[in-house]
Amino acid sequence: MINELLNKKKQAIVNNWVETILNSYPAEAGNFLKMKKNQFSNPIGYTITTNAEKIFDELINSRDFENIKSLLDEIIKIRAVQSFSPSQAVGFLLDLKKAIRDELKVEVIEKTISDELLNFELLIDQVMLIGFDLYMEAREKVFKIRVNEIKSRSYKAIDPPTGV
Repeated sequence: MINELLNKKKQAIVNNWVETILNSYPAEAGNFLKMKKNQFSNPIGYTITTNAEKIFDELINSRDFENIKSLLDEIIKIRAVQSFSPSQAVGFLLDLKKAIRDELKVEVIEKTISDELLNFELLIDQVMLIGFDLYMEAREKVFKIRVNEIKSRSYKAIDPPTGV
């Protein structure tokens, strides 16, 4: 029953969720990300919008966690190189719960889907943990790159001049 409801209200849920994700950016950047959905003129907005919808599809249909991880990885890598704290970088996944509850208010109040909704929210929690792991991997790569840049600058500084 929950999957039928989520499929039926998919577009409204995804739109609400994407709006919340884009609102996590500073106002000017968020407005730009919302305006242009073109893959080439706005790759960040496009990736977030497209992948959020695909993640939601995976959660309500096939639940292929490897595919979810791949889709999530693209969003997390973007957020890992920006000035987001770890909680901000992955917190957008929790916003999916709110988007779902906003759209399923009536059904939740009538308690016709409460147990199913709780089980579905556990899936979102699993994806949240995957997202945190991905964030930490991405941040580790960023730090390694920075260390390597510093090392290469240090080596250049102590290299003797050529032709002496």
